Amino acid sequence: MCLGLPMTIIETDGITALCEYGDEQRRVSVVLLSDASAGAKVLVHIDSAVRLLDENEARLISEALEGLEASLNGQDCDCFFADLIAHEPQLPEHLR
Repeated sequence: MCLGLPMTIIETDGITALCEYGDEQRRVSVVLLSDASAGAKVLVHIDSAVRLLDENEARLISEALEGLEASLNGQDCDCFFADLIAHEPQLPEHLR
């Protein structure tokens, strides 16, 4: 399974960018984005930034990934999914 990571652009030349997520830094392509500047949050999939993220969305993705890691390690993960606890799942509009 491939997951997109919410990364922060450290520096860019307009074609590639040095991005950071946690302790990891990697150089990724930013050619799919029109406004990829230093400090921007981007969703990185297979070493390509595929879209810009706002701070809240980047935080939610990071928390979900941390929750997944906690779950895989047998730890309690409810705190990472507080926005989903006690809510009935809803189908997307196009599937109703």
